[in-house]
Amino acid sequence: MIPIPRAQRLALMLSMTALLAACGGRQDAADAAPATPAEAVARPALIPAPASLEQREGSFRFDASTRVSADGEAAQRVAAHFAGLVAKTNGITPGTAPGTDGGIVFAIDPSASPDAAEGYVLEIAPQHVRVAAGDERGLFYGAVTLWQLLSSAQGEAVRVPALHIEDAPRFSWRGLMLDSARHFQSVDEIRQLLDAMAQHKLNTFHWHLTDDQGWRIEIPKYPKLTEVGGCRIPAGEAGVDPANGKPRPYCGYYTQDQIRDIVAYAAQRHITVVPEFDMPGHVQAIVAAYPQYGSLGDTPPVSNEWGVHQYLFNIDEATFDFIEDVLDEVLALFPSTYVHIGGDEAVKDQWQASAGVQARMKELGIQDETELQSWFIKRLETYLSGKGRKLLGWDEILEGGLPPDATVMSWRGTEGGIAAAQSGHDVVMSPVDKLYLDYLQTASPNEPPGRPVQVTLETVYGFEPVPEALSAAQARHVIGVQANVFTEHMRSWARMQHAIFPRIAALAESAWTPAAGKDYADFLTRLPAQLPRYRAFDIAYAQTPFEVLASAEGERKAGSVQVTLENPLGYAVRYTTDGSEPDADSPLYAAPIEAPLPLDLRAAAFSGTTALAPASRHAFDAASLLVRSDEQLATCPDTGRLLLRLEDDGPADGERAIFNVTIFYPCWLWAGADLDGIAAAKVRLGRLPYYFQLAHDEPARKFLPAETEHGELLVQSGGCSGEIVAKLPLPGETGEDGFIDVEVPLAEIGGATDLCFTTTGDTRPEMWVLDRVELVAR
Repeated sequence: MIPIPRAQRLALMLSMTALLAACGGRQDAADAAPATPAEAVARPALIPAPASLEQREGSFRFDASTRVSADGEAAQRVAAHFAGLVAKTNGITPGTAPGTDGGIVFAIDPSASPDAAEGYVLEIAPQHVRVAAGDERGLFYGAVTLWQLLSSAQGEAVRVPALHIEDAPRFSWRGLMLDSARHFQSVDEIRQLLDAMAQHKLNTFHWHLTDDQGWRIEIPKYPKLTEVGGCRIPAGEAGVDPANGKPRPYCGYYTQDQIRDIVAYAAQRHITVVPEFDMPGHVQAIVAAYPQYGSLGDTPPVSNEWGVHQYLFNIDEATFDFIEDVLDEVLALFPSTYVHIGGDEAVKDQWQASAGVQARMKELGIQDETELQSWFIKRLETYLSGKGRKLLGWDEILEGGLPPDATVMSWRGTEGGIAAAQSGHDVVMSPVDKLYLDYLQTASPNEPPGRPVQVTLETVYGFEPVPEALSAAQARHVIGVQANVFTEHMRSWARMQHAIFPRIAALAESAWTPAAGKDYADFLTRLPAQLPRYRAFDIAYAQTPFEVLASAEGERKAGSVQVTLENPLGYAVRYTTDGSEPDADSPLYAAPIEAPLPLDLRAAAFSGTTALAPASRHAFDAASLLVRSDEQLATCPDTGRLLLRLEDDGPADGERAIFNVTIFYPCWLWAGADLDGIAAAKVRLGRLPYYFQLAHDEPARKFLPAETEHGELLVQSGGCSGEIVAKLPLPGETGEDGFIDVEVPLAEIGGATDLCFTTTGDTRPEMWVLDRVELVAR
């Protein structure tokens, strides 16, 4: 068999359509008949790309008459799952039966892929299809590949090319983490995610179930964990019931029966659920329920703020009794080899301030709090090892020395993973700047709340999990790769799906496909076929990567505009200027568009003749050139270290406004504002609770002192260190809609200048945020 090099795979895929038009189904190639009009011709689009693929002569026709057979219970389970996938995407449910005489045969065959765990062999010939693997896992993944081939074309009758595929994953850990502590998801939503993971050949669901903002696991011996720790009062207006003005808690937890159901559902899809019980930090929800296990003896609320909190477990024996009691219940619910114990962001201030902790450290001969955390983690590992489990933690568990058999999840970059692998420890690579899906994926103003520093589809795809710094022996300790979905800014399931899809497809290819077989340009040719699959399973994937973005340079005096169009993924863009929707015959964008005002421009990204998303509309007139939203404004120099895209705190229900703001110093910059003929600027502002814990980053929070009770809007010409042209006092309350509008006189300035807008006053407990600026002509 000849593997297909990545440089040739694109050419192969492009040639498939021509090949299939000349191939028959269930016949020898010499007798091949052309595809009939009723047939859909599949252009193979597999994600993740297989390890090797060989083109053969002829093609196979699949339709409602095709029989699917499987011998043995395991193969029959796979065949039934395959039939369910095909029913969703192709509209027919193929008949399945025991045996090996169907047009499609699933077989457990020890001789198939004997040297590759989870591997399979797929043979498509004109007269039959055979999927074979040494065990049920590999057969399941072979079935997913065959389903993807059939779903590459929509229709009840599909013709697929004759192929020979031998495939197996690159990594044994192909993971996705979901944070259910910050925001809670239903059992049905978790099931939908597990289905999608299986369709991408991911096999590890890391479930972040505990944090400062919520405890989500039912533990009967400690009922307050869910009664108290499972509820919080959201900050600001969101935490008030509009019907009666009383606090409205945000609650949720999974019963043990629900957890067993999810674990079993995942196992049926060959996914292991790895639970996370985060400690010794990220425990404020626990301490709120059982303050005796905290370090200072106080009783905090369950946190309604995001960021790095300071609550830590104490190190009393009673606390370890509690931890071990909870771990015993966790182990009974989750049969996974690994248990994730967190270990991250454990700010040591409370240990330093606790007389009891300091006395215990002296008794144990522990010199400092870093060594204490290492002792804490090693004690957990000893306990878990005694139960036949392995400890897994974030890379902070390296500090002070790793337990002997601990596995490291490297999140602050790859450095922790490199250090762990070099010392003989297994590693899962999960760096924040490459694989955190709470970071936004495009520069579109339609992105939901999150961190505007982008982790694009290409960023996820381009991450190489095995650093060059590792020797071949050390590289074997990199057991896998994982993307993480922290949900501080994702209060709805739709937002979580937006964050995950389609970036999960890029993750899947990095986790499964050999490094030499990856090719981003080729991946983009296959990605459009994934979108109908998502739609068939009601997955609300992100539209923003498939939008067309527009930036404009206007000449108000000349009454013209120059518009630059861009699709974030680089797909071809077609556009219209006559108010019609663009189609495959519309002009292809090649250079900035110059046109008189007003301009109604509509544009869509295309793959071939298919639009990848509804057309984006960009309307420009003289008035629109005088407006900038917060998304269009820049951050002031040296203040953008923590730019966030934040959702308003109200209304309590329904849609809310979204603001871009640097929480360390609220400041916005309109670079090169043309003030010729401008009398004033109308500035629209909102108000947000400052719901962030910054721990040792607190000194980085800066603000200008207020001169009046509620602060001022400060406007500067010539940048954020330029001349102050206005300082307007702000009111104590916003309007009923949550906003205020203030007008700043600018008539004396003229010319082009950088306009800087800053709000003064302490950002705690609330801060002003800018929504938009409109220049007012004379």
